[in-house]
Amino acid sequence: MEALGDRLKVMVKIFRRECHRVLQSERTTIHGADDMLMVLQLAMAEVNKQHGGEFKVALSDVLMAWKHLLLDKLHLPPPSFARLENYDLILEVYESFLKRSNTVDLLDILSMYKQLRLVDLDPEEPVSPIQLFEFLSGNTEVPEIPDSSVPSTPSSKNRPCSSQVKTAVRRVFCSYLNLLVNSKNDMALALTLDVPSRALGQQAFTDIKHAARNNNTSLFLAVTSFVRAIQLGGKGYAPAESDPLRKHVKGLSDFVQFLDNLEEILGEIPDPSVCGARLVAAIRAVLVKGRSSGDAVYAAAEETAKELKERICQLHQIQQQTTNASRTGISPARPKVHAVNHATAYGGRDTVKVLMALLDEEASALPRQNKADLLSEDQPVLSGAEGTCMLTLFRSPEVSAGCSPEPLRNRVQSRLDLLKPKAKDRVIRSQFACTYRDEELPLNRVLEFPSSSQVPTCVHPAPKPKNTLAVDEERSSDVEETTTASECPNKEQSGMRRGAALGQRSGNAPNRGAGPGNRKKTGIQTQGSKRKQVDSDQRGGSENEPPQKKQPMVSVKMSGKTVSKASSKKKLIAGQGKLTSFFRV
Repeated sequence: MEALGDRLKVMVKIFRRECHRVLQSERTTIHGADDMLMVLQLAMAEVNKQHGGEFKVALSDVLMAWKHLLLDKLHLPPPSFARLENYDLILEVYESFLKRSNTVDLLDILSMYKQLRLVDLDPEEPVSPIQLFEFLSGNTEVPEIPDSSVPSTPSSKNRPCSSQVKTAVRRVFCSYLNLLVNSKNDMALALTLDVPSRALGQQAFTDIKHAARNNNTSLFLAVTSFVRAIQLGGKGYAPAESDPLRKHVKGLSDFVQFLDNLEEILGEIPDPSVCGARLVAAIRAVLVKGRSSGDAVYAAAEETAKELKERICQLHQIQQQTTNASRTGISPARPKVHAVNHATAYGGRDTVKVLMALLDEEASALPRQNKADLLSEDQPVLSGAEGTCMLTLFRSPEVSAGCSPEPLRNRVQSRLDLLKPKAKDRVIRSQFACTYRDEELPLNRVLEFPSSSQVPTCVHPAPKPKNTLAVDEERSSDVEETTTASECPNKEQSGMRRGAALGQRSGNAPNRGAGPGNRKKTGIQTQGSKRKQVDSDQRGGSENEPPQKKQPMVSVKMSGKTVSKASSKKKLIAGQGKLTSFFRV
């Protein structure tokens, strides 16, 4: 088995050396056997959701599709059992996920090996299709180190054994390094988003997934673009207040800040050994922060960091020896014109090549024998309340369909409470409460009539409009009544009041009816002045001037007394005038 693993690593090295001939990006990473199985599980759950089901899939269906996938892509005879109903659609979603994440699997590497290998230098076929099928399916016998702890079943809620914790911690380390190499890897972001805990759970990952789908970008680019817009965007470029990602600003900012620190280390330190050690130390620091030395995660992080540092130093030495042996004066990075704009700005750095070699070795590692533990939702808890499960993260949270889950009795009682009349709150009034007006009745009380016979009538109806002839006749009758002013003083006073009102309505004739000198004139003079006043009223009425809102003060002298009338819109309540004059400043 060790010989098969070594031959597989040789095949991956040759692919990495010549991948620039067939791939658009030199940062393309490789999915190992475990990652391939998890991507297939996500693809099958997505197809089930598209066909009206839920985002879930049975373990038996995943294993059946896994065998069909391996045999089809390796061009081997199909198995005896029939394929699944939507197998073609599942395969399409699987390939789309790999392409979107800028990744390839081991099956693609084998298919491209014949095209990429050099005839004179490289072996013809280091791994056969049948051997690769046996390796990926896990049918080969692998010697395992005996473990004293009792293995837990997928449904067990007990604390996972140390081997499971170590595997999960190592996966987190490699996922952070994978994001530095290939930022489009969505699975690497899912494994590192909330490790350590940043309050970015399933809801936050769902919002990020929707934002990436709307903008047709990767998950990492959706996160970084949002955080950059918050930090650097002006008033017109900042995300809207209704953006769902605004609820997770703090956690997303911490995540992007940590990756910025890693990229800063990657760009400042030229020595790959020192830079790799610093990167692993920074990841270990955030994982063990706040944990005691006796914690399982703390011990697994310490052990994993030590192993990765040693392996990075070894890979750097191997690359130095290879470079010295085949030095031709040409840069081995093979830069392209479009490389800078396709997430390959660090393509020529030695540290990135060492990290890619490390990730290729991790992809060539042996798969886990227990597939149920790998695909189960009960994953080791590294941070937060539960472990990181791919199927749980990519599943959108359930949205309420509008049906209340409460019992019928509670719903009826809540409805009755809403229909009950609420007690009117007492208004605290001051010592001047006598000056307040009582509140009017609500509109529903005013418009609530039991029958049509009780329709309210107006107490003071508005005056009916009169035509011009009726007004002229009334005015002429008023003028005739003024001729008998000496006989009927009361009629003379009423005529003067009407003349004043007419004068105010026209707005052009002066008010001569209320002067004391007019009463000393004879009846003929009074009649002439009234006739002139009516003529002026007729000429002034044609101007269509609106009447004034406030009527002037009219003073009438009756039996030696002067009576003043003032039209006011609001009448004073009893006692209001005294209080107003008393407290007037």
